[in-house]
Amino acid sequence: MATETVFIVQAYVQGRGSGLKAEPQVGCKDAAEAQRKAERLAPLRLGVVAFSVSADTEMGDYDESPTILFRAGRLPEMFEA
Repeated sequence: MATETVFIVQAYVQGRGSGLKAEPQVGCKDAAEAQRKAERLAPLRLGVVAFSVSADTEMGDYDESPTILFRAGRLPEMFEA
């Protein structure tokens, strides 16, 4: 099992009604890059979050409790704290 840390930026736009629609996730090489990308997207989207998660990418297993690096705007409950 090859576990590694994955850094992801997830942005959200207006969905149907008052819902949020997730844009495609953006993978980053490290935490600093993920935070910079999220900060740049924040004024342009309803919500954006940068997070890291432990994953076994070969098996497709991801940790269910991400570490939040940056958050702004409206986000799904799983990213609210």
